[in-house]
Amino acid sequence: MSLLLSPTEIAGLSLNNRVVLAPMCMFEVEKEDGVLTPFHFAHYGARAIAKAGLIIIEATGVEPDGRISNRDLGLWNDEQAVELKKLVDMLHALGSKVGIQLGHAGRKAENAEVLIASSAIPFSNEYGTPNAMTNEEIERVQASFVAAAERAAVAGVDMIELHGAHGYLINQFLSPLTNERTDAYGGSLENRYLFAKEIIEQIRGSFNGSLWIRLSLTAYADSEKQNSLDEWKTIGKWLEKDGIDCIDVSTGGLLDRKPNIPVRPGYQVPYTSAMKEAVSIPVTAVGLLDNPGLCEHILQTKQADLILQGRALIRNVNWLADAAEELRDTNFEVYNHSYQRGQRRR
Repeated sequence: MSLLLSPTEIAGLSLNNRVVLAPMCMFEVEKEDGVLTPFHFAHYGARAIAKAGLIIIEATGVEPDGRISNRDLGLWNDEQAVELKKLVDMLHALGSKVGIQLGHAGRKAENAEVLIASSAIPFSNEYGTPNAMTNEEIERVQASFVAAAERAAVAGVDMIELHGAHGYLINQFLSPLTNERTDAYGGSLENRYLFAKEIIEQIRGSFNGSLWIRLSLTAYADSEKQNSLDEWKTIGKWLEKDGIDCIDVSTGGLLDRKPNIPVRPGYQVPYTSAMKEAVSIPVTAVGLLDNPGLCEHILQTKQADLILQGRALIRNVNWLADAAEELRDTNFEVYNHSYQRGQRRR
């Protein structure tokens, strides 16, 4: 029996296996109203039938101007929440645990009427210069995160992930490259952490489920001004203390540049492993982890606790069944007897 495909109790969740569908944006909201569409029910339903242990619904804006693009999902009104509950109920009926990633794009919101960020620093020449957020705007956005989390809880999600990576708003507050504030939310590492800390504390007041956060542990910056790995480890310890159940480790996205290291299978795993050394809560690995043997090795060597699959599960919805074949895991069972007919004879 492989670790990858074995049931596990982790981060307050009972999962059928350690494969998690990563929260990749699908950009399929054609009406630009943030409401789930038939595409989303088909897309996520297929991955539930394929036996993904946990499905994390893609980045969902907590307010209209917080979406990465206008074709992304939102969770700022009841119409959106009604459709979310329908999707969550369906995925539960198909056997998967369900989460949702909540975020605000900040200066990287492509279609925002008013760009806001920790400081008035544009992402690139293609984006406008954002307004540095006032204290009132900080409180409003934090309240939007909490309201979205409450709607998600009513919809029945098992977990919520805060998007604190890839250069979006929480990431913008955490990094000295994008946070030049001189008030309580800027300056020291502890001050830069305050925006995220307050969101977590407020959500924890009304949500008892599994609470995760995604972090980018490097900006791939040439400047020494970026957070060091030790500083990210410190943030990880604070997150654990403040009620986070799992840290979803990624890299990049804060600056308009590509990674300055070879991008190959497992290239982000050293960052996951480093965070795992610093905290006692679970951490995830993600990024070009198509090879089941590599995934199993990462888990067996305790470099990560869960494996997130994004593009791999888009390319091949039956990735888990194929992984079972490759790993010779005879305990893995496909969805039902009808799907068994599609399996190779062992």
